[in-house]
Formats: sequence, C-alpha cells, structure tokens
Amino acid sequence: MACSKSRRMRQPTLVIAEAGVNHNGDLRLAKKLVDAASKAGADVVKFQTFKASELVTDQAEKARYQKKALGQSEGQLAMLKRLELKFDHHIELIEYCQNQGIEFLSTAFDSASISNLAKLNLKRWKVPSGEITNLPYLRDIGAQRKPIILSTGMANLGEIEAAIEALEQAGSCRNQITLLHCTTEYPAPIEEVNLKAMQTMAQSFGVAIGYSDHTDGIAVPIAAIAMGASVIEKHITLDRSMPGPDHKASLEPDQFSAMVKGIRTIEKALGDGIKRPTLSEQANLPVVRKSLVAGRHIREGELFSEANMIAKRPGTGISPMQWDDWIGRPAARDFQPNELIG
Repeated sequence: MACSKSRRMRQPTLVIAEAGVNHNGDLRLAKKLVDAASKAGADVVKFQTFKASELVTDQAEKARYQKKALGQSEGQLAMLKRLELKFDHHIELIEYCQNQGIEFLSTAFDSASISNLAKLNLKRWKVPSGEITNLPYLRDIGAQRKPIILSTGMANLGEIEAAIEALEQAGSCRNQITLLHCTTEYPAPIEEVNLKAMQTMAQSFGVAIGYSDHTDGIAVPIAAIAMGASVIEKHITLDRSMPGPDHKASLEPDQFSAMVKGIRTIEKALGDGIKRPTLSEQANLPVVRKSLVAGRHIREGELFSEANMIAKRPGTGISPMQWDDWIGRPAARDFQPNELIG
C-alpha cells in the first residue's frame, strides 16, 4: 500500500467515549453505555476486547487504583475474567451502535483478540498504552492497514518512535497514525498531565495528536483541543459509585455531555488562524475607531497642526494613522470644531 505524504486537514474532533470495562461483563449495561455515549454527543463508543488468560498471568497484581476500588483479595486475572466481553456480544453491540448512530470501537489486548476484531471490519484500531512496547502486537495491528490511534501513556519519545516504525514496517502509513498523549494513572494528577507533550510529539513525528484523559472533571480535555488535539478519549460510566476498576475515574453522562459541548465550543473558537476583522467587528469598526477632526475652527488656507487637529470618533473619516501626512497641509475650506477633515 502506497502511503500519501499529504497532511490531513483539520476535521471536527473525534470524541471517544471509553466504555471500557464499565459494563462489568453485562451486555445490557454495555448497551446502556452506548445509549449514554450517543446521547452525550460522542462520535465513538469504545470497549475492550481481551481473553483474561491471554492477557495476564495468575501472578499479576492489580494496579494501585484497582486495589483501591476493589480491594486486594483477588489478583488481576480474577478481576479481568469477570469483565470479559464475549465475541457474540461484540456483534450485537456493533448492530446496536449502528442503530444508535455511533461508531463501535474496541481495543484488543492480545493477538487472539486482534484476529477476532479483524473479522468485524472495524473502521479503525486503538492501541492501548500498555502495548506500545509489544512488538508482535504492533506488527499484528500494523498489518491491518487501517487508521490507528496509539496511546502513549508511560512512554518516552524513543519508545514512541520505535512503535511507529514497527507499525509502518508492518504495513501502516504514518499519516494514518494518531498519537494520544496520556497519563496512565487514575485519576491523573493535574501536575503530571503535561499537555505540551502533545505538541512535542506532533513536531517530532509529524503525525496527528490527541489526548486520552484520566483527570477528574472536564477542564483538561477541553484545554487539549486548544492545543491541537484532534481526538479526545474519556471514560464514561452510568454511575461513578458502581463496583468496578474504572467507574470512579469516569464521567457520568451529564458530565460527558458537558465536556462534548465544551469541545465543540472551543472548536468554533479556534477559527482559521487568519487575523482580520470579523463580520461582527466590521459593524463596530467605524464606531470605536477614530478619524481626523478639527479641534477648533479652522479657516481656509490655515495649515493643519497639532494645535488645530485632533483624533475623535467616529472612524468614518481619515485615519489618524495619516496624521503626519496632514500636518502642515493648508485647509481647502473652513472647518467647524469637531468636523471631519477631508
């Protein structure tokens, strides 16, 4: 496949509602999350596809935030087994998403899951932060030759570069890769967000950038739009008090909706970057700018000077920027005080 070198034009921000494992293994709850994401204005609702036994060993511990949410009585394997999404459920959810007018996406966490998702002909692939150093996994994803969203939590520039190269060598095009900046902690400390890293990645690799948010609230993902993010990903839940590893680090539907509205507002505010009077400003321009006017009575033939000329509103006459051109020029006629010169 030949890769185009053309840069992508700015498109509306792709907002991903990360349902993740917040369905708690319940298909009915998964559908409710689809409903909530669609109603909140998300473009995509994303789940997670994995076989727990293929993902972790029985010695793997839960993350600190997972222990805080669920206690320490079980390991990561037992927790994940309860959160698996069956393959048949994927098919049902895809059809349900189509009916709700929202794109279905799921992150594969192992090779078998990549193979299963490939059968579903998804529009794009999402690589989670934990797989950015998994070369066989990256090769499997790159071989799909579809748009890729690559999360970069916990990674440095060298690791990101190696991952991009692996994807390209497997068949992906760089201009189809979007890097998501991310802080892999739940919730992410504000002082560790480092939104400027998005711009560093864009400059370093010449790719589109986005932001996967794990902070509390909606301020940071909205700010990311103003800094160039083309994709925003944020966890969604029906109720933050529900049992499960990610609910407390998620937004409830009304909060998610507020985030989407904030994103769309900032998109409109960004504009095209050309500095010029706007349509609304053009009506105000003659009202608030000034013109050259007579500061007192000026007789015909009298020379214009700082003593008899002044700048006042409205701005419908000669611009005060031409002040020097008029100093010393003889008046062509009489001017009354405050009369526009010219």
